[in-house]
Amino acid sequence: MTLTARSAPATRTGPVRDLVGSLAGEPAGQTSPSVYETARLVALAPWLVGHDLRVAWLLDRQRPDGGWGGPGGYALVPTLSAVEALLGVLRREGPSAGCVAAADRGLRFLTAALRDEAAPDLPATDLIVPALRAAVDRHLDGPAGPPPGLAGWAGRPRLPLPAGLDPTRLTRVRGLLATGGPVPEKLAHALEVAGDLAYRAAGVRPSASGAVGASPAATAAWLGRPEPGPALDYLRAVGRSGPVPCASPITVFERAWVLAILVRAGFPLDVPAPVLAELAGAVGPSGAATAPGLPADADTTSVALYALARLGRSPGVASLSVFDTGGHFCTWPGEDGASLTTNAHVLDALGEHPSRPGVTGVRRRVAEWLVGRQEPDGRWDDRWHASAYYATYAVLLALADHAPDGTARAAVERGVAWLLDTQRPDGDWGRWRGTAEETGYAVLALTGAGRPGDARVAAALARARRRLSELDESDDGPELWHDKDLYRPTRIVRAALLAASGRAAVGAGRAVPGMIRIA
Repeated sequence: MTLTARSAPATRTGPVRDLVGSLAGEPAGQTSPSVYETARLVALAPWLVGHDLRVAWLLDRQRPDGGWGGPGGYALVPTLSAVEALLGVLRREGPSAGCVAAADRGLRFLTAALRDEAAPDLPATDLIVPALRAAVDRHLDGPAGPPPGLAGWAGRPRLPLPAGLDPTRLTRVRGLLATGGPVPEKLAHALEVAGDLAYRAAGVRPSASGAVGASPAATAAWLGRPEPGPALDYLRAVGRSGPVPCASPITVFERAWVLAILVRAGFPLDVPAPVLAELAGAVGPSGAATAPGLPADADTTSVALYALARLGRSPGVASLSVFDTGGHFCTWPGEDGASLTTNAHVLDALGEHPSRPGVTGVRRRVAEWLVGRQEPDGRWDDRWHASAYYATYAVLLALADHAPDGTARAAVERGVAWLLDTQRPDGDWGRWRGTAEETGYAVLALTGAGRPGDARVAAALARARRRLSELDESDDGPELWHDKDLYRPTRIVRAALLAASGRAAVGAGRAVPGMIRIA
């Protein structure tokens, strides 16, 4: 099957071909290991193969200041999880110098960080932080006293909760589980916060793969002990090498984003037919989910619809209607807050279906909603990524390509100006430091939304192209994507870097017609 599309230069088609081909070879997807999730397995499943590897990995990942994880408030959840897990190791297995020292440094870090840092808007943080803080206090204040080697923590003041967090919602969730009633799908991903109530919770059912909420921690909490069955098989598979990710599998999410990024950049793609068929099959009347056991969401649905439309397999956009609030599109019904990148991706999907009844009016409404949430300096921020460069890239491309009648051009110009103004002297971009990932997003935004022939854009792209050739993708700073912990979806980031390298090579001009091949 052959389709016409914009294409980037063919200089990167070998790596692109390999990346697309790998989507079929490892359908669970690739994502970075999580301190939070790995520590939960240490605490909840010490009987699981790879336990010693997980403990050693946690000790190796501790920072010199005693914390774990990303900068600022992003350290709260992983550090609480790691400290609670190490306290349990000391209680069960006796003192070891490494665990005692790491737990002590972690507790000292938490004493200050829980007081001084704000908790970022990550999924289930309002459940996880109160649950783990209480668990740490139980280890220190229980009848047996602190674990071996930590007697000096006896009688210390209880750890504080960060401003704005309290255990109210956690209490409600545990009350719901105690009734044995149905549990919302999105709650299953963080089922471990329920403590003992998670064990074989009546309102929770593992997916066909054995996973609960696509989460190793939630699955371990539900399983409770090594009873043979799909849940144990899932945990053995995901944990066989030691550390584990926050979410696995991520099949639909990974395939949709990789294909959408590459097809937008115009690369010739050899898409394995089963991958395309399975992606199309994942979109049902209520949308698509990242993976079985998670709720359908507008973000995954819209990116899948965009990729399928560009690849000639559009199922239409009717499945997005369940997420339309009348003002914007929610990530899922009942969402607290709103996501700008979700709405940017909805605008992308709608823009590929301009002749559908009512689509133009909805596109205008979504575009106006996005423009109204631009920051004064020209950027956009979002709840699903730590970096404004990702959100700004997503919104700029959606507005530049699909806002009706050029109504968003002024906002696009402000966004482009912010990117130009924030490029670092060495040619990269980044929130905390320059990274290949964030530089890739900036390049894709400038080549897709910058005016062709703009000398400032061309100069910025020339600097970025040189810098991308120098940056080490395998050592790219902190993970930036939001789940219970920060993470990196490896293939998605790889797709963005391949697309950016190709697009930077042709500057700010539009790509020429080429061919997309579906194998």
